[in-house]
Amino acid sequence: QVQLVESGGGLVQPGGSLRLSCVASGSIFSMNTMGWYRQAPGEQREWVANFATGGLPNYADSVKGRFTISRDNAKNTIYLQMNSLKPEDTAAYFCNLHVWGTPTNYWGQGTQVTVSS
Repeated sequence: QVQLVESGGGLVQPGGSLRLSCVASGSIFSMNTMGWYRQAPGEQREWVANFATGGLPNYADSVKGRFTISRDNAKNTIYLQMNSLKPEDTAAYFCNLHVWGTPTNYWGQGTQVTVSS
């Protein structure tokens, strides 16, 4: 089993910044992809960013240029630096770990990000 714990959400004004963290523990597989998703009220969960095969970051068009995904392998942690936040970025943000070659996905409990003046 893999446990994912997110932190760093909160209330921020438009144009502000937040940094989310996700710590992974348990039976962490070396062949996996970690990333971030978000879900706004009444909406489907959508992909935000992840590390593709080879370790390169990928971003949804809606956050490209504003969000940066990074990781610290020694700490089994990934981060999401969110700058120039907009009200439409308001959502619960979830950390995801996908095991390559399987349908297995692990999810964190989510952390709420609210962008409002």
